[in-house]
Amino acid sequence: MKLRKVGILLLLLSVWGGTMMFADSASQKVRVIINGTEQDDGGLIAENKTYLPLRQLANSMQAIVEWDNQSKRATVYKPNVHMFLFQNNAVFGNVAKGYQGKFKVFAQIDNLKTDVTAVKVSIFDPNGKEKVIQTESVNTSKDNFWYATDEIEYKFEASGKYPIRFFLKLKGSDEWTVVSEKLISSL
Repeated sequence: MKLRKVGILLLLLSVWGGTMMFADSASQKVRVIINGTEQDDGGLIAENKTYLPLRQLANSMQAIVEWDNQSKRATVYKPNVHMFLFQNNAVFGNVAKGYQGKFKVFAQIDNLKTDVTAVKVSIFDPNGKEKVIQTESVNTSKDNFWYATDEIEYKFEASGKYPIRFFLKLKGSDEWTVVSEKLISSL
């Protein structure tokens, strides 16, 4: 009786192990690296096709993903957003560590193929701490618009990269999506 139970257990483990090996060979994991950064969620290869996580890919490309649950359809939008930094009508860029001064952010948005309700511009210190420069509701039916922040005073206390990010909020959503980024280096 005991030998029979051991035999059945071995048979079940063999079938289970073979199934797991077949499933692993039917789909293989893929490392995904975007602009030199390995992504947390990798992709899969199944039936000679590569599948990548859409939201992660869109976020890395600074694109917007709109999900329609009813039709089970994902739509990706990549607006063109060009940001310029100005200080007293001169282009503003890299600064010395400890620099404190005022600057403005100007953005030109075009190829906008979806409705947005608000914009946000933020600066992040090298540790990732966010300071919102400006948030504003927008009411535009055009596929392009310009946006300028008020002047902000900021102190670059540490050495490192200070990303300035431009966010859009889609109509019907509470989430902000980064669609552009500029870096200020503090040396």
